[in-house]
Amino acid sequence: MEKREYERTHPWITFSLDLSKASYKIWMLLGEAQSKCRHISGVPLRPGDAEKLHKVYLTRGVRATTAIEGNTLTEDDVRRIIDDDLQLPPSRAYLKQEVENIISACNAIAHGVSSSVSLRPELTVEDIFGYNRMVLDQLPLKEDIHPGEIRTFPVVAGGYRGAPAQDCRHLLEKLCSWLNDPDDFHLGERNNIAAGLLKAALAHLYLVWIHPFGDGNGRTARLLEFRFLLEAGAPSPAAHLFSNHYNDTREEYYRHLELSWRKTGGVLSFLEYALEGFVDQLEDQIVQIRHSQIEVSWENYVHSQFADTAPEKRKKKMLLALSAEKEPVPKNRVLLLDTELSALYEGKTAKTVARDLSDLEKRGFIVEEKNLVRPAKERILAFLPVLKPDIVPELLERKRKGKKQ
Repeated sequence: MEKREYERTHPWITFSLDLSKASYKIWMLLGEAQSKCRHISGVPLRPGDAEKLHKVYLTRGVRATTAIEGNTLTEDDVRRIIDDDLQLPPSRAYLKQEVENIISACNAIAHGVSSSVSLRPELTVEDIFGYNRMVLDQLPLKEDIHPGEIRTFPVVAGGYRGAPAQDCRHLLEKLCSWLNDPDDFHLGERNNIAAGLLKAALAHLYLVWIHPFGDGNGRTARLLEFRFLLEAGAPSPAAHLFSNHYNDTREEYYRHLELSWRKTGGVLSFLEYALEGFVDQLEDQIVQIRHSQIEVSWENYVHSQFADTAPEKRKKKMLLALSAEKEPVPKNRVLLLDTELSALYEGKTAKTVARDLSDLEKRGFIVEEKNLVRPAKERILAFLPVLKPDIVPELLERKRKGKKQ
């Protein structure tokens, strides 16, 4: 049989993965990522906190996948688009459209996976065409670029030449067949998330290698990642984390993409890079979830510690008002934190306020530091397993060092 052109020009497109050469680090990262995904999936959160977490990571994921391609809208802009609260001048309307397209695509994929109606169990070439149509919907495009249709011309992206146009349909069919083969990505009955991580990263890599469309290949590839992570059972906030990592480390992302086809062992190197970032991003999510759980535990603890008397109700309200603040509060401004709290102290003297604060401190509910007061939330950490002292501040902080939550 005569060889196809891509076999000569793109010999690295083999639709195979030799995990016998994977480093111990890849296996450890797969295990850690799977464990953390399951941990996040099983965590109970207040509905408001769960919705907030979902929106935060949808915002970051959408912003990341569009920013990689040059979209200049900020994370706050994307959040406002999600809330239908951003208007842009006509000259920048396409930036908003790019973001809206990814939001719609993510919602459609998530709905399809959860309902098992819109998406068939197996990936098809038509699915990939559909994702590209979503990505490019209503965007200004060159005349020879048609959303959801294979290009008819050669493309070069960042110095990389896509596969020959005449082979793209064949390559997409082979890609779908490979990704749908349960034997190629089977790591055991209990390792579906780990297998899904491999499949997601490789689907992304191969679609970028093939580069079948005139535009939107990267965004289409990252939608494939999103789908495979959801299908594997990853929680929805975690399904955006590959994109976040690629955007946060954009130079490394492009470097590893180049190494993946140029260097022997480059695919495994890309997997290690992608998985390491995925696990780091999961750590950030867990810190945010842990903070929400600490807040709930602290509030429940506070409500259980005060009697049903006027002075005790007053002190409880004071403590809850302090607990809602991010930073320590000057003692002389405590009553300004909450209108209900101010009403409870109406007609009371400054001595009463000072006495109540002193009582809260003696009972271990607040800590005074240089005329500032804060809730002693570390008190509830006594209910957790014994920890190293330096871990306690991390459990309580709202912002991880250098990373905004």
